[in-house]
Amino acid sequence: MYDGSTPGRNDECWCGSGKKYKKCHLQIDERLQECYEEGHEVPYRNLLKTPADIEGIKKSAAVNIGALDYVAERIKPGVTTQDIDNWVHEYTVEHGAIPAPLNYEGFPKSVCTSINEVVCHGIPDEGEVLKEGDIINVDCSTILDGYYSDSSRMFCIGTVDPEREKLVRVTKECVELGLQQVKPWGCLGDISQAVQDHAHENGYSVVAEFGGHGIGLEFHEDPFVSFTIPKGTGMVLAPGCVFTIEPMINMGKPDIDMSDPNGWTVRTKDRQPTAQWEIQVAVTEDGYEVLCW
Repeated sequence: MYDGSTPGRNDECWCGSGKKYKKCHLQIDERLQECYEEGHEVPYRNLLKTPADIEGIKKSAAVNIGALDYVAERIKPGVTTQDIDNWVHEYTVEHGAIPAPLNYEGFPKSVCTSINEVVCHGIPDEGEVLKEGDIINVDCSTILDGYYSDSSRMFCIGTVDPEREKLVRVTKECVELGLQQVKPWGCLGDISQAVQDHAHENGYSVVAEFGGHGIGLEFHEDPFVSFTIPKGTGMVLAPGCVFTIEPMINMGKPDIDMSDPNGWTVRTKDRQPTAQWEIQVAVTEDGYEVLCW
């Protein structure tokens, strides 16, 4: 099941903590072995973050959160999405970090800006001007000292009609309800079910093709965090797992359109509005810790 050999009880733990194995990951490994033998999907060791990793991620997250706070203070009608990209890039670099999206698999900007019917991966443009009534997702990701952080927020521009305001609010509630299901030895499907139930109760649909992901030492790690799988399925949540909760909730149907010539921007097929909030979470021995928001 695991990558690498298992140390003896009194040997140094495989995680590099310097502690004896029996005082560190032995009990977690034994519980994961039981889950594996029961047929569950379990995380490999390289997905479990150490306390030192978590501290590194938090420092990266402080920059990421600061960049989004900076955007929140300035975003308004008349701002261009290129303005947002400039703010994020300048803030991130001034704080000694690197914008993770820039040049990632060819992505040309430092942040994703997704307006109204854009599901994700909107590319900032100086000709794209925010207007009264728009809703926009600003998705910010940061690298600091090799550690990755990632979160996104929705912004309502000026006065937004009640239907769009409700979509933004309910999507945030979906994230909050999903977060409540993050428990050691639960499953990713428990989060997914909570998200689906709340979205469907409000007449919305959930995008299946995109979701959350593991993150910390790389931008996108396993597992893929689906928000359309049932409770009790998906990877087991072991202490040390770090991933994002970022459901994409559509006002209309769940179908998406990936035909944009830029190769990145994804829209709802029916061109109805969509919303997304994203947080980064660590599973702890007794619950969870939100690392980035």
